[in-house]
Amino acid sequence: MEEDWRITNQERFLMEKELYHIQFVKHSEQWDHEHCEFCSATFSDSEGDLHEGYCTEPSNTATANWICPDCFEDFKERFKWEVHE
Repeated sequence: MEEDWRITNQERFLMEKELYHIQFVKHSEQWDHEHCEFCSATFSDSEGDLHEGYCTEPSNTATANWICPDCFEDFKERFKWEVHE
């Protein structure tokens, strides 16, 4: 398989994880966005940013890892994710 520029050892912490399709909610005024673990797309409540995606936590916690819809589609088989809606 040809390597993708977005793959940078995420296997260490995202292989076979349960993911949740959820809305992004900012943590605080100082912590108002997150980034996709693969392509760095921005999740926030700002216009032009992503407002929902796939997350390793069922609610938007500070320890969650976020994955944008495009990267999810591209890597769901490789990483063997189970999704909860």
